[in-house]
Amino acid sequence: MIIESPYDLFVLLLSNVQQDTECTTQMFQDFSKLTQNADVKEALNARVFASQLEVKKLDECFKLIGDNPVKLSDRLQEIFVENFRKELADIKSPIARELYVLAKVSQWIHLHIGEYEALIAAAEMTGHYGVGVLLESCLAEQIVFAERMRRLIVNIIEGKVAATLAA
Repeated sequence: MIIESPYDLFVLLLSNVQQDTECTTQMFQDFSKLTQNADVKEALNARVFASQLEVKKLDECFKLIGDNPVKLSDRLQEIFVENFRKELADIKSPIARELYVLAKVSQWIHLHIGEYEALIAAAEMTGHYGVGVLLESCLAEQIVFAERMRRLIVNIIEGKVAATLAA
């Protein structure tokens, strides 16, 4: 796609976020199947549900601007998942596996936070304030999920430390 205007950039960024969100839904479903920790599984499944709602908000953004998403390469997601699976296969400790899953989920979510921040600025630049409202709500959900992942990591580590001290 040739970018000739701020609007073209906006459509490109919005398309990218929509495609990434659709991929994230599938990725987190797969990650959930690989984890044994019930809390991690529950958090990932909740995020899958939230991501499905997020896709609907992004569809609404395209309706508001009267345009369609452009097809982009999903190579970044493919590489991320491929590396994740290779590295996870080498981790034998159950607690280390759970922490690795959470670390990668957190890394991916923070990437999305950056995408949303840029996209919201582009929406404002092009005068699409209603779209900005929908995008801000998506960003807020990403930030909340990132914080939940941080707390889950801390809880797992504290539980492990407490178990070690008790032993």
